[in-house]
Amino acid sequence: MKIRFGIGTGADADPMALPALVDRLEDAGVDSLWFSELVYSPAVDPVVGMAVALARTERLKVGTSVAILPGRHPVLVAKQLASLAVLAPKRVLPVFGLRPASAGELDLFPVAGRRGDVFDESLRLLRAVLRDDEVDFTGDYFSVRGAGVGTRPARPLDIWLGGRAPGAFRRIGRYGDGWLGSFLTPDEAAAGVAAINAEAAGAGREIEDDHFGITLLLAEEGVPTQFAARIRQQRPEIDPADLVAGSWPELHRLIDRYIAAGLSKFVVVPAGGEPSDGFLDRFVTELLPRQN
Repeated sequence: MKIRFGIGTGADADPMALPALVDRLEDAGVDSLWFSELVYSPAVDPVVGMAVALARTERLKVGTSVAILPGRHPVLVAKQLASLAVLAPKRVLPVFGLRPASAGELDLFPVAGRRGDVFDESLRLLRAVLRDDEVDFTGDYFSVRGAGVGTRPARPLDIWLGGRAPGAFRRIGRYGDGWLGSFLTPDEAAAGVAAINAEAAGAGREIEDDHFGITLLLAEEGVPTQFAARIRQQRPEIDPADLVAGSWPELHRLIDRYIAAGLSKFVVVPAGGEPSDGFLDRFVTELLPRQN
């Protein structure tokens, strides 16, 4: 499996610092840069961030970790993705989720029915429009005739999904091309890979072995006490060290365990939310040699 490491930006990332960050990642040969959908924050919008990064680079890949699909029209999303992918072939990595990380943003993505059902139908329509020239589609929530987005990449984009609940594993197995998990122990990640593969097999599908990844939070100087307390409050049965790396050596140990669990793609997010110069230097030194 191809082991790859990307950098994720958090809620406090300064949009004005993005061009310099992108240039530095490109020069250093970093594989990918990832944008989270955090509306009520300083962070740049994921599609805007991807467009800026792609326009300034020739090799850097960009992705969403994650963007919210339910609450958006899938044809409009397909148009955005196809436009980016045609201009920057093989460098656009969309990952979609069910709901925003902040409950306060949920009303920004209204749906007409049960959110999970809308997500499923959105994925079917999104994939159809990214694959075919003209799409006739009638579902419970969307209906289009002759829908097309013009020029598309020769190979349809892979659509990865986030999530860590049983419903998410079902959805990924049936409709996704890959999984980017988060906030899971290595053992839980291994169980997720098995559940997704079982769902895919039941649907007559197969997900490539190297299409499983995870977003990892790194607190370089140790996991802050208050953050560890929040983890224990939400998940008292879990050791915070199994979810968040408190140093670069701890990050390596977690990565080793995730690789043993079947994961090969890693998005590393600094605990402060914005990659500092020191973080970038260590990222290049520590992780690029681990790629194959």
